[in-house]
Amino acid sequence: MRRMSIVKNHWLTYYTNTFRLTVCCILLLLHSGSCVNGQLEQDNHTYKNGMVVSAHPLASKVGLDILKKGGNAIDAAVAVQFALAVVYPNAGNIGGGGFLVYRSKTGETASLDYREKAPSKASHDMYLDTQGNPLVDKSLYGHLAAGVPGSVDGMIRAHQRYGKLSWDQLIQPAINLAKNGFSITSKQASELNQYAKDFKRYNPGKSYLQKTSQWTVGDILKQSDLAYTLELIRDQERAGFYGGETAELIIAEMKSGGGLISKEDLENYQSVWRTPISATYKEYTITTMPPPSSGGVALIQLLKSIEPYPVKRWGYNSDSTIQLITEAERRVYADRATYLGDPDFYPVPQKQLLNQNYIHSRMNDFSWNNATPSSTIKAGILPVDEREQTTHFSIVDRWGNAVAVTTTLNGSYGSKVFVKGAGFLLNNEMDDFSVKPGAPNMYGLIGGEANAIAPNKRMLSSMTPSILAKNGELFMVVGTPGGSTIITSVFQTIIDVIEFNKSMQNAVNAKRFHHQWLPDEIFVEKGAIDSLTKIKLEQKGYKITQRAPIGRVDAILKNQWGYYEGGADPRGDDTALGW
Repeated sequence: MRRMSIVKNHWLTYYTNTFRLTVCCILLLLHSGSCVNGQLEQDNHTYKNGMVVSAHPLASKVGLDILKKGGNAIDAAVAVQFALAVVYPNAGNIGGGGFLVYRSKTGETASLDYREKAPSKASHDMYLDTQGNPLVDKSLYGHLAAGVPGSVDGMIRAHQRYGKLSWDQLIQPAINLAKNGFSITSKQASELNQYAKDFKRYNPGKSYLQKTSQWTVGDILKQSDLAYTLELIRDQERAGFYGGETAELIIAEMKSGGGLISKEDLENYQSVWRTPISATYKEYTITTMPPPSSGGVALIQLLKSIEPYPVKRWGYNSDSTIQLITEAERRVYADRATYLGDPDFYPVPQKQLLNQNYIHSRMNDFSWNNATPSSTIKAGILPVDEREQTTHFSIVDRWGNAVAVTTTLNGSYGSKVFVKGAGFLLNNEMDDFSVKPGAPNMYGLIGGEANAIAPNKRMLSSMTPSILAKNGELFMVVGTPGGSTIITSVFQTIIDVIEFNKSMQNAVNAKRFHHQWLPDEIFVEKGAIDSLTKIKLEQKGYKITQRAPIGRVDAILKNQWGYYEGGADPRGDDTALGW
């Protein structure tokens, strides 16, 4: 009897504890997480009224403050763009450019191209020596590397079309940060010390971002010249940057260092509203950036390439999943090199590239037994008819309007050249052109004549700001920096959520891999694949190379309970804030 009593009590305790665990999981699940294999996957970034995810905590706070004041997602985007120019100078900018993708609460979509342009004096072979060999440094460093900036005009255009709060309210937080200063993070201190020699080399007679001793975490960075430039933009809008004092300072800087940007280039610069790419993946609708971004076309090609295959059943980063994605990526990047460029200068065959039959036909010639050498992969026959320093931010407001913005100077701290008296960095976006067909740029990307240099032409980009909807409702806002890895990072983040049921933060945290046709290698973050998977892939002929962290994804997911769930990349100082 005693033994039966013990057994009975044992099972009673077991069922009681199981019941309590189940109830606990259900209650917590209803709040913000999910119960997987008996464990709660918690997420501390779930909010109802809006969210900002950006590369710097102060920029995210600026955006959130704008949302709380009654601003919409575009208002917050403008404020964050200018704040990043102050607190994240290696990529945030007023001397660069970017792309913006917008989705309203009612489903209206738009995309804004404020990509930089080649100066009017630029020429096809401007970075080649007398033997026709690329002069690499000239497109990467110094005054000759800079394209005509687009960020200020882009923000003005976005605000004019969709903004709600006054312009000065959106610029003032950035002015305050520049004028009063802010405490730099540990990562920023390390970067400023790393680039100290470059700042000194390319900026004789200037002291921007320089000090006599080493930078340390907590040092206060004040930028008085930049604050004054921002005040001119606040008070005069476009004329405060593309004309007047600032324009004169840019021209003087060009003359001092042999750059090409002219007064007319600044006066004539215009950002462009373009029709976004819209496509489906299963029950999801993706809105993304069209050319001169290559990202949107490539993202849709990748999603369509894997759509017929059971990657969910194969599992996250299994050998079959990695092999399929690698084979898709090598074909997509081969197409990118041949067919994509500025649509105002080159007839980009966007419709044909996104043709589902064409995409599926590209995947018909690979073998599960062996890797396909990239040397045998060329661009398909069409049917008739960034150092990787960019930055991305994602925003959703209380009404459900969403904005995805990716903005850049190209390399970290751009051309390394500051505009004397204005206090901001110039980009080195000219390297994103194909300096010579078949020659790689700083990210190893190969290009052709479609992306050749021409006066007033926009250079091709990999930036991929994207917004997803499901059943007509907002689902995800996503993007990342990372040069050539931008496309694959956005792609993997999307399928990690859709196919592998990861939370937004876990999808952002996930280790990534990347293939870009040439060089013919799978680049992996440490821990992205296990040793057995590596062995299986290498036996099939895949070369696997470990590299530094890939991407810094900032994303927002609207979960099934209607809460916004943030994903801020731990690879940087990225921060998700909501209310």
